[in-house]
Amino acid sequence: MDLSFSPAQTAARETAARIAQQVLAPAAEDLDRTGRFPRDALAAIAKVGLLGVNVPRALGGLEAGVVAYSLVVTELAKACAATTVAVCVSNMVAEVIASFGTEQQVRTHVPRLVSGAYTVGAFALSEPGAGSDPGSMRTQARWDGSGWVIDGTKAWITSGTDAGLFVVWARTRPGQGTRGISCFLVPAQTPGLTVGRPERKMGLRGSTTTMLSFDGCRVPQEALLGEEGKGFRVAMMALDGGRIGIASQALGIGLAALEVATAHARKRRQFGRPIADFQTVQWRLADMATNLEAARLLALQAASRKEAGLSFTREASMAKLFASERAVEACNLALDVLGARGYRRDGGPVERYFRDVRVTTIYEGTSEVQRIVLSRQIARRFGGGA
Repeated sequence: MDLSFSPAQTAARETAARIAQQVLAPAAEDLDRTGRFPRDALAAIAKVGLLGVNVPRALGGLEAGVVAYSLVVTELAKACAATTVAVCVSNMVAEVIASFGTEQQVRTHVPRLVSGAYTVGAFALSEPGAGSDPGSMRTQARWDGSGWVIDGTKAWITSGTDAGLFVVWARTRPGQGTRGISCFLVPAQTPGLTVGRPERKMGLRGSTTTMLSFDGCRVPQEALLGEEGKGFRVAMMALDGGRIGIASQALGIGLAALEVATAHARKRRQFGRPIADFQTVQWRLADMATNLEAARLLALQAASRKEAGLSFTREASMAKLFASERAVEACNLALDVLGARGYRRDGGPVERYFRDVRVTTIYEGTSEVQRIVLSRQIARRFGGGA
């Protein structure tokens, strides 16, 4: 099996690594401390095409593919996970519109997402009472003869404060479960849409997370993305791809923690020698490196299958589940290696990595949801059904 990267993939990865070190890393601590949204960093990222890694060049994207996207996200996340999640979601929004939109929708919105004219895009699926169970959403959209009128509330919307375009899911056929859900494109300044205050979060503080309120929010027929009543399929396909991004993000955070822990272990001396000479520290570093390499391969496998047009739901769930949980473990082990220094807010970035990585087991489908997805996939594969 050839695990080498193409010139386009290598170029995308190198571009991301350069932006990460020159733009993201210097601002990461300040974003965490202040909760400031990374507008400047996102503008720099858009300028080099990284808000449309898998978007066709004709629409302003890099057209570098899904493997390149995974590599890009990993490099960015090593430097600033908060900025990276905004990049992940906006790439996902651009891809969703490019895949399901009409020609007019694609030409109107995708270039603005990729160029940064919208700053970023946002994905509005979750609700206060509908997280892991999106089929129970209560937000509704009704046709009144001249347009769609949306009423309801969305929760945990990444980049809600600054996104220029929201992809919003709402129920258009009451009583039909997931078959009655549709998808809409709602620009940020649409009357009737109100963006709530940012949540006070444990980590990813530079990634603003908000509620959205829709009160008689009117959008035209042209705002409907895909077929009416078939929006749930759009959401599930988007989330499958999004899980590759979150697996790659978790991997990047874990690799950053491993790098800091290794450097500290070589420098820190106890009992007359570096703590890297002690077996207990060596084993921690070995476990971190091994698990993160396995996570990398799972993420790239899922990305490769998506890029080849093959089914990838199982592989994306495996990658997301394993990478997120092993990255949390890696950051925890890094804290062990750094000891009291790692626990301090001013003791280096590992404390921030630990807070940032924890949510990767929760969003884009919790670890429990991934296990449900995988158990069903396994049952079907081996003839049991589910």
